[in-house]
Amino acid sequence: MSGTLDQLPRLLALVPYLLQRPGVPFATAAADFGVTEDRLRKDLNLLWLCGLPGHYPGDLIEIEFEGDTITLSDAQGVDRPLRLTVDEALALVVALRTLAETPGLAEPEPVLRALAKVEAAAGSAAEPAERVDIALVDDAAALPVVREALQRGRALHLRYWTAGRDDLTERTVDPLRLVTMDGQAYLEAWCRRAEGVRMFHLGRVQEATVLEEPAAPPADAESRDLSQGLFQPGDLDTAVTLALEPGAAWVADYYPCDSVEDLGDGRQVVTLRTQGTAWVRRLALSLGSRGRVLAPADLADQVRADAQRALAAYTAG
Repeated sequence: MSGTLDQLPRLLALVPYLLQRPGVPFATAAADFGVTEDRLRKDLNLLWLCGLPGHYPGDLIEIEFEGDTITLSDAQGVDRPLRLTVDEALALVVALRTLAETPGLAEPEPVLRALAKVEAAAGSAAEPAERVDIALVDDAAALPVVREALQRGRALHLRYWTAGRDDLTERTVDPLRLVTMDGQAYLEAWCRRAEGVRMFHLGRVQEATVLEEPAAPPADAESRDLSQGLFQPGDLDTAVTLALEPGAAWVADYYPCDSVEDLGDGRQVVTLRTQGTAWVRRLALSLGSRGRVLAPADLADQVRADAQRALAAYTAG
């Protein structure tokens, strides 16, 4: 899979390319961009989710597939000159500075040139960005601290971001071992807050501190069997069934699924398991007409109520 540094410029270039070539064959577009047709289809599925703030179906880029051809029918203003508000310019400056300071960035020069242009255009509006401290966190930042705790047999205090709940939590853990899978580093530890063995992605550790108290996991705390993969559904996990239209096929690629049923014409029914369903509700809303919760019924009702509240707020505004 192409990395973000390759994919983002390609996605941005796809919009004007497709606008100028309605009905272009998949094979031609893939050859022009130097990627496989499968990679191009995944790019288009992602591009389909881009558009204007609001993220309702009418706010998103429209792409039509007919046979083996592609037509972009609504670019949602991406073809028009961009005019930023003060807040948008400030956010963009901070984001570009963050990207420029990311370790391992392959080509920082284009980022720095773009940053200089935005700062020049924003003028004094970009000055507050000088007061923003940027702290980059990756596996390398937490790894030596975790190794020290394991070597010394000490407990760890973590500030950890949980992606499924979009929540930053404080935890004290008793380290068990380091695990590396698919190029990602994880700490397996007894979590005193959850009272159970948990896997912590080191890239989501915002801060790690070695404590002076010894690590003391319960005697019955066991490392999990990883022969069937890192993430395995538990008995208490909720099984969620989603119906996906062609524009949402990326969901089956992005999230681990128990089953994927191909209905033809790019439509799928997938089943996945999760400890919490709040993120599924957000996902379903973002998919709009391209995704629907089939089961459990109470979750489908919650998503329907969420959509009705969002629609009411939108029409009232």
